[in-house]
Amino acid sequence: MSEQNFKNHGRYIFLWHIVTTLAILFVLVGSIITFVHSDGNLRHASVMLIVISLILGILFWYTRVFALKAQDRAIRAEENFRHFILTGKPLDSRLRMSQIVALRFASDEEFPSLAKKAVDEKLIAKEIKATIKNWRADYNRV
Repeated sequence: MSEQNFKNHGRYIFLWHIVTTLAILFVLVGSIITFVHSDGNLRHASVMLIVISLILGILFWYTRVFALKAQDRAIRAEENFRHFILTGKPLDSRLRMSQIVALRFASDEEFPSLAKKAVDEKLIAKEIKATIKNWRADYNRV
């Protein structure tokens, strides 16, 4: 595995992000076309396929959202604890979740000052990540 940094830290799983999305869209579009062009014999089946593909789309979306929410809570706790160990104080409550998630990549040396800078300058996640000099890799993100 190559060393993680700002440019390559995003992770896409081809089968999940591309193939699954296209497959669900293909079933949805195909079933809508079948519904529109059917004379009645296939309407019931195409309606069922439309409903199934909508359910699959909702499941696809929420399985990702729920996993990320759970992981965000863990990251908040970990980074708050790390900040407490380094400074003796908890993270500033004004930090947004996206900022905390971005700060997890900062080394211990730059983490406290970058957390303060993120609050003071209202940095967005991308700006925080771009500011990090010593990248702390996270290979376990969902």
